Order: sequence, then structure tokens, then C-alpha cells
Amino acid sequence: MSEKLEQILAFNRNFVEKGLYKKYLSSKYPHKKLAILSCMDTRLTELLPAALNLKNGDVKIIKNAGGMISHPYGSVMRSLMLAIYELQVEEILVIGHHDCGMQGLDSSRIIEKMLRRHIDPQTLTIVRACGIDLEAWLSGFGDVETSVRQSVELIRNHPLVPQDVEVHGLIIHPESGELSFVI
Repeated sequence: MSEKLEQILAFNRNFVEKGLYKKYLSSKYPHKKLAILSCMDTRLTELLPAALNLKNGDVKIIKNAGGMISHPYGSVMRSLMLAIYELQVEEILVIGHHDCGMQGLDSSRIIEKMLRRHIDPQTLTIVRACGIDLEAWLSGFGDVETSVRQSVELIRNHPLVPQDVEVHGLIIHPESGELSFVI
């Protein structure tokens, strides 16, 4: 067990024993009937909810690299489907951010790093032979506004998303929390 994990577990024992969790109690249904797709950027962990005046229990937040949808039937869309049909979500916000690590990401650089970290080149060959386009899968986007628009349009036009679900796109500044409306 790593030292980091030991520290986390020790903190958690104290957190539970002292009942510090009680201020976070909520139901699984988002009070604001809202889901947010955003980036996993560490600057947004607390800033995003604070800038939107969101508290624990208000929304479902789905985070990934770039806050984007890479496949119309992938895990992000599955999460949104469950949020809509099982958790009473009526509105979705796609929130990108400036200075995103996915902007201009070079997939060949990631693949080079994999090889330097001793991923067997044969493994990459096998993955490609299974129909996975590694370069496309690992690539980022050129412009955050375009990325947000594409994700919003994909959700709005998805055959399994009901027409009464509102979908909006915004961009948040990762330092100030300022929001810009995109679509």
C-alpha cells in the first residue's frame, strides 16, 4: 500500500468517526435536475461548483479529459442517459474551459510516452487490430468553443435524448470562474 493511500485511509477513518460526512448527506437525485459535463482539470474541482453556486446534491457532474464526448454510445452518453431516465435530469450543461490540456493535444506524443513507459509495441498493434484508432482516441481538440459546440450538438441530436431536455454550452475561466455562454 502506498504512503498516499495510507494517509487517505487514515483521514477517512477520522472523517467517518467524527461524523464530518453529515453535512454532505443528500439523495441520489439532483435537486436542480441538472447534469454537467466538464473537464477533469484540477483547477475546476472546487471552482466549478462554487462559480455556479452549486452545493452537494444539486447536480450530477460528469468529468473527463476535455469535458468532451468522444463516442455517441460511450460512457459519457451512457451516464447522461441514466441521469435523464433514472435520476430526473431535465437540463444538461457542457462546460469547457480555457487553457485545457486537451487543446492541441498530440496523440503521437502520448504514444511515444507509452513506449517509454514500457508498453509493448505489440500491444499497440493488437489494440489497432481490434479496430481502435489510437491516434483519434488520444487526440484533443483545436478550439474549446468548437469542442463545446460539438458536444452540445451531439447530445441535442442524439436519438435517445428526449427533445424536452435542454442542452447548453459554456466556457469557464479556470482561474476566475467567469462563465461565457457559447450555445
